[in-house]
Amino acid sequence: MQSEAADPRIDAAAAAAESHEPQSPTGRQIIDFELRNSLPRVRATPPPSADPPPGPAAASLVMGTDPASTLKIVEGEFGYVLEDVPHLTDYLPDLPTYPNPIKENPAYSVVKQFFVNQDDTVPKKVVVQKDSPRGIHFRRAGPRQRVYFESDDVNACIVTCGGLCPGLNTVIREIICGLSYMYGVDKVLGIEGGYRGFYARNTIQLTPKSVNDIHKRGGTILSTSRGGHDTLKIVDNIQDRGINQVYIIGGDGTQKGAAAIFEEIRRRRLKVAVAGIPKTIDNDIAVIDKSFGFDTAVEEAQRAINAAHVEAASVENGIGVVKLMGRYSGFIAMYATLASRDVDCCLIPESPFYLEGKGGLYEFIERRLKENGHMVIVVAEGAGQDLIAESMKSMDHEDASGNKLLLDVGLWLSQGIKNYFTSRQKMTINLKYIDPTYMIRAIPSNASDNVYCTLLAQSAVHGAMAGFTGFTVGLVNGRQTYIPFERVTEKRNKVVITDRMWARLLSSTNQPSFLSSKDVEEANKTEEQPKQTSGEVKCLENGST
Repeated sequence: MQSEAADPRIDAAAAAAESHEPQSPTGRQIIDFELRNSLPRVRATPPPSADPPPGPAAASLVMGTDPASTLKIVEGEFGYVLEDVPHLTDYLPDLPTYPNPIKENPAYSVVKQFFVNQDDTVPKKVVVQKDSPRGIHFRRAGPRQRVYFESDDVNACIVTCGGLCPGLNTVIREIICGLSYMYGVDKVLGIEGGYRGFYARNTIQLTPKSVNDIHKRGGTILSTSRGGHDTLKIVDNIQDRGINQVYIIGGDGTQKGAAAIFEEIRRRRLKVAVAGIPKTIDNDIAVIDKSFGFDTAVEEAQRAINAAHVEAASVENGIGVVKLMGRYSGFIAMYATLASRDVDCCLIPESPFYLEGKGGLYEFIERRLKENGHMVIVVAEGAGQDLIAESMKSMDHEDASGNKLLLDVGLWLSQGIKNYFTSRQKMTINLKYIDPTYMIRAIPSNASDNVYCTLLAQSAVHGAMAGFTGFTVGLVNGRQTYIPFERVTEKRNKVVITDRMWARLLSSTNQPSFLSSKDVEEANKTEEQPKQTSGEVKCLENGST
């Protein structure tokens, strides 16, 4: 591919270089990141002689001022706010661009529109009222007309971090195949053993042939680990190896590490694109519709629930207890319960419950056994931890990734139920406890997740080739988007127990909510007063003018 300087964005970048004012990839003028961290919130406006910047309603761009923030806020008319992702030209304004080779790819010969429009964005919220501001948007993912890497110069690497999840191998495979088949890249390294592998383990060369059938296997061919993040050592290794595209697959802790790597790369002014692919079986990553592997986990959980139901229904006063994953968020337990129809009670971390007394769990179990002769309880691993800690006087401990080490709620609850009925109620029960946790996360992804993994991987490749960096790719309202690292790591996605989805579950199981009036009041208060992001504040300001 030959470099072409006729592109108007290159002319804009050249002009910016002369005036020491870097440009964004869309031609919008931005304030230097180094200055941003030492100044109050700044609105960058084009000089009087400049042409109106491209973009929605000739939007102006506002940079965040928090030293830990890399957000680029673009404002438009009617309360439009784009939370944009960084680009290599933010700190390397004179980079050349090249024609995207996808246009010559036979696979795309029948596609009517090769490339995503530079100004396409996806709204964070799709349900609005007629007078609502347009709200927060994220940049739409997909191939761009110009790329910032020549295929022969790309030296990419892939790393997987944290726990296992269905679909890891599919994402690895599709990143490699996407780079090779769409962009002609033939240098891709696999970093073994998580973040620690950058400086303490060997790398392996990855090719489409070597990863051809790995999607049929669970786990990750690169192996993984928790912790081991040393930003300086990792970036030193990236620089020494001449790596210029880094694909990082992991959960919120991993994405925080990816953000630190991006910041150090930006500080050193290296031409290295950092792309994150969010991974968590718990589906607790903020902003995105869902994480890959979640559909597979819910489907596989059905097997355990079905086994518990068969065991419970086959004996007198049978109780089946199934513990599912969900450290902080109960999405797997909730969706598996809704899909099963055999569950009598679902317990999740977001919804407090109590055991004894009127309206308590034990009373409900006793009533359901008298009515049906058996019951099935699904409990997320993070549920009831306050009750366990109170009874066992345990102390808080964390693993290498900073996650709270949990006590086994399934065993604790099973033993509590047995003690209650044998010692107090003089009632014989037959209880079976099933923990399919590691069976679920170790299986290959199902068809739905395989397709989703492919879209995530290809979107990440398109973004890195187009020069975007410091971003996580994810599905927002059914569209692939590029999301700033800060947005997906600032909080966890949790089940909203005052939402209709949880009400649907309560209706399906016909279980009590176990909530006191104080619990409901606190849940409503949390919903009514959510934490407002800088972009949301701007939406409200623009919408009121």
